Amino acid sequence: MDLGPIADRDPTLASNPQRAAAVLVPVIEGSGGPELLFIRRAPDLAEHPGEMGFPGGGAEPIDRDRWETAVREAGEEIGLQPTEIEYAGRLDDVSTTTGYTISPFVARVPQRIYQPVDGEVAAIASLPVAALYRTENHRFEPREHPEYGTVPVHHFRVDGYTIWGATARILTQLLSLSTDWTEPEPPARPLGELIGD
Repeated sequence: MDLGPIADRDPTLASNPQRAAAVLVPVIEGSGGPELLFIRRAPDLAEHPGEMGFPGGGAEPIDRDRWETAVREAGEEIGLQPTEIEYAGRLDDVSTTTGYTISPFVARVPQRIYQPVDGEVAAIASLPVAALYRTENHRFEPREHPEYGTVPVHHFRVDGYTIWGATARILTQLLSLSTDWTEPEPPARPLGELIGD
């Protein structure tokens, strides 16, 4: 995994952001290779309950910029201290169907035990990058979009965890820029035929 291409590029930023949010995309140098740190959101949250994501959340007035939002939220959710976070680069802003514009920041963080700090996080998972880009761990699944109807959406499945939605879009760009993984073309045939519906 080479984070150099992420550090060297100018990300596409939303010109008119919706509700501003930021996430930290934590990269760990594990003993078996690089890993990414994900959170599983608590099942009783109003938005995205039980979904996998990166540590992060909405911007607050105390945040000077989106990077500060990502660092603050990572501390509140999984106990990452600012001194443990090494900035590596920024990915493109991502808009969500729930009205957020997410700014993703890639950072190196130490390999250690992480525990949920607040009630918004139900679990923390460290997943190998090598497993995330295996062909058998990725597929497209149909999802209803409020503007575009049924659309194919990236789904990654590793170690019993499923990553999709905005997090999968962030992950897709990260893998495309930092590894030799090539983003698959979405299916040309109706999705129902491809997944056996």
